[in-house]
Amino acid sequence: MVNKSVYTLIAMFGLALIPFSGMAQAVKWLSWEEAVQLAETDKNPKKIFVDVYTDWCGWCKKMDKDTFQDPKVAEYMSKTYYMVKLDGEGKDPIEFKGRTFKFVPSGRNGYHEFAAALMQGKMSYPTTIFLDEKVNMLSPVPGYQKPEPFLKIAKYFGDDIHKEKDWQAYDSESK
Repeated sequence: MVNKSVYTLIAMFGLALIPFSGMAQAVKWLSWEEAVQLAETDKNPKKIFVDVYTDWCGWCKKMDKDTFQDPKVAEYMSKTYYMVKLDGEGKDPIEFKGRTFKFVPSGRNGYHEFAAALMQGKMSYPTTIFLDEKVNMLSPVPGYQKPEPFLKIAKYFGDDIHKEKDWQAYDSESK
């Protein structure tokens, strides 16, 4: 007969195997349409953040894992932005401001016109896009970002610091 302490030890060991990252606040990703609808209907709309990625992009996956799963990043972004994931090579049309954006076959993979418009024609993955509460462009930010530098950029737009200071002044005083 096995005593209770062995069962207790096994149960505690099992709990220790649950990853702590699972306890972090998860980012709730929305579709573009959902985010725009929320921005138009909420009494206190948030800004919109768009993560433009592709399935084949290793740096996109690393940013998902390292940056967006960071507890501080997830908490701030969820509080301040409607979060959108947009496949830069997605096939579904997107309607926005009376225009239909479509997938364009090109080369091996092609691209989505809406992603190209948001990235201002610079097709680089990942690219993160910051939009205001009225869905106007604040800035695209190309490339992989580690959690700390990303959070600094997100707060620059999210806390409306961009309305008072240019990036160089903000960046140099917060070092």
